Amino acid sequence: MAPLDGLRVLDLTMWRPGPYTTQLLGQLGADVIKVEPPGGEPMRMFRGHFDLLNRHKRSVALDLKSPDGLARCRELAAGAEVFVEGFRPGVAERLGVGHEALRAANPALVYCSISGYGAEGPLADVPGHDVNYRAYAAALPPDAGSPAADELPLADMAAATMAAFAITAACLKARATGIGDRVDLGMADVLAHWMGTVPEAAARSAGGPVPGYGVYPAKDGRRITLGVVSEQRLWASTCRALDLDDLAGVPFAERLRRVGELDGAVAAAVARLPADEAVERLTAAGAPVAPILDRARMLDLDHFRVRDVQGSGPVRTAVHPPLAGGTVAELDEHRGQDWRARDDLTD
Repeated sequence: MAPLDGLRVLDLTMWRPGPYTTQLLGQLGADVIKVEPPGGEPMRMFRGHFDLLNRHKRSVALDLKSPDGLARCRELAAGAEVFVEGFRPGVAERLGVGHEALRAANPALVYCSISGYGAEGPLADVPGHDVNYRAYAAALPPDAGSPAADELPLADMAAATMAAFAITAACLKARATGIGDRVDLGMADVLAHWMGTVPEAAARSAGGPVPGYGVYPAKDGRRITLGVVSEQRLWASTCRALDLDDLAGVPFAERLRRVGELDGAVAAAVARLPADEAVERLTAAGAPVAPILDRARMLDLDHFRVRDVQGSGPVRTAVHPPLAGGTVAELDEHRGQDWRARDDLTD
């Protein structure tokens, strides 16, 4: 049995943040019913994307603008513990599935709304996507270029992870008290909160904040990363691996005074080595090093395959493990099913 085994989740979300939220819950055992509009979620046209975010779920197609479709959705919501929607603020209410209506019929319901800027506030009605939320939250550097198509959608994924956490916390309270909650989660809010925990730099430089912390080009054109901060042993191991033994004993306070000089020495040493050799030498010495990988190299990495990150998700538990694998339901595959007729989706 997975940690959230049997938690009943009704999912009306599309695209990325909501579906990733409910997949995280599903991988931990939640019974997720995905409600899709007639014709299916538009992302079904891109199955390579859709399938990655919609495992461990059942599918029911409902037209919420029809009396029968709305009635069926409300019936499912009455038996759910969690309801997740990703409409623009106010749309769920106009459709008849707003939090007040659903929680009036099911007081223990945890109702989660995921939107760009939250349900309330001056920006609530402003449309946007990941790059906009990052910009408002100061999560894009001033000189940022346009994101690449394969760039990690930071706001989307951060919001989904935060939503799964908030839902789980609210469910603990609801099960203890019989009183649910409304989770109003804005994607920009999550990044703004994160950015508020990081002190603002007084100035930017081409190098890292301390010697040995940053991205370093190697001889063959590939790049590696080093993560030395204040730890003397990590600085020393990095220096020894790069044949900079004369710098290994420089204490942290002095390193801060000599950032440009010392980081330049590290960069020059890395530039003399092919990336694989640099990583091998630095790893063997106990230095904090990692190569910059593309998606294919990441998927092929032994570490992530051994930990089954793609199959079982990012959470590992010893006693009640997450569900592995998982199929993706075809549109409306589970029409007519209710919470007491759960298919086994672990095959």
